[in-house]
Amino acid sequence: MATMRYVLLKQNESIFFVEMPSSHAYQLSALNLRLHKEIDKLTAEHIPSLPYAVAECNDVELHDSSLEIINGLDYINSLEQDFVRVQENSYPLISLLTEIRALQAQLEQWYEEYEEEQTI
Repeated sequence: MATMRYVLLKQNESIFFVEMPSSHAYQLSALNLRLHKEIDKLTAEHIPSLPYAVAECNDVELHDSSLEIINGLDYINSLEQDFVRVQENSYPLISLLTEIRALQAQLEQWYEEYEEEQTI
C-alpha cells in the first residue's frame, strides 16, 4: 500500500490539503516556495493566485466538512493550466512551467505504477 503525505495549503482564509505520494510531497512544497519567489516578477495582467504551503503531515482526519483533500495530480494539472494561461512577455515563464510539468510527469508515472501494482 502506498504511503501518502498531505501538504496543507492556505489561501486567504481558506485551507485545503493536497494528497501526495510521500516520496513527492516535499517536491510540491518546494515548487510552491519557488513559484511564490518568482510570481512577483511576472508582469502579465492575469497572474494565478497561489496558496502558501504551510505544513506537511502523514495523516489527516477531517472534522470540518468544509475542508477538502485534493488529489496531488489533479492539483498539479490545475496549477499547470493556470500558468499556461498567463500571457507573459517580460519574464521567462517557461522555466516555471518546466518545473510544474516535471512534477506533473513524475506524478503521472507514480500513479500509473501504483495502478499497475493494484491490479496484480
